[in-house]
Amino acid sequence: MTTVVLADDEALLRKALASLLPLEGEITVLAEAEEGETAVRTTLYHRPDVLVIDLEMPGVDGLGAVSSIRHERPDQVILMLTRHARPGVLRKALKLGVQGFVSKSAEPAHIASVIATLHEGKRWIDPEVSALAVVDDCPLSDRELDVLRVTGEGYSVADIATRLHLAEGTVRNYLSSAMQKTQSRTRHEAARYAREHDWL
Repeated sequence: MTTVVLADDEALLRKALASLLPLEGEITVLAEAEEGETAVRTTLYHRPDVLVIDLEMPGVDGLGAVSSIRHERPDQVILMLTRHARPGVLRKALKLGVQGFVSKSAEPAHIASVIATLHEGKRWIDPEVSALAVVDDCPLSDRELDVLRVTGEGYSVADIATRLHLAEGTVRNYLSSAMQKTQSRTRHEAARYAREHDWL
């Protein structure tokens, strides 16, 4: 029997998976979480065999939650559900040690079989997800993407520096470089450009 925690802000999808996964395989859903912080607390409390987590959630997103969980449980097996497999995001998730990626449109039977695969110590990336990840035309560095991601949330340079543990001058340099590469006049324009090109 494989134990699972489900983390997804879409209640309908989460409830459907919670009902259907046990019917598709030897799976027990221990708990559900509707946003990132709850996902971290729930996973650390229940210690499931596999965490099934949505990439995009309000507050702390899937990557943020995975990063926090990794600090406490380095060996936690993680399956990430995604609608938009942006290359930069996938790279970051792989660096964090996420073992599996499945499209949110996948059938519950497929998700159940991937959960079993990951529980056996293997990896899985859906072909449609990996195909999107291979097309990587992003000229921005990971750090430039980090500052643009936080810029997009409306934070000031000082706030960005605090959140990313960087000096304000360093943040300004990253923003300036990102603005040059995207040929944007402001950092908010650069963030919007990066988002439109699926780099964030």
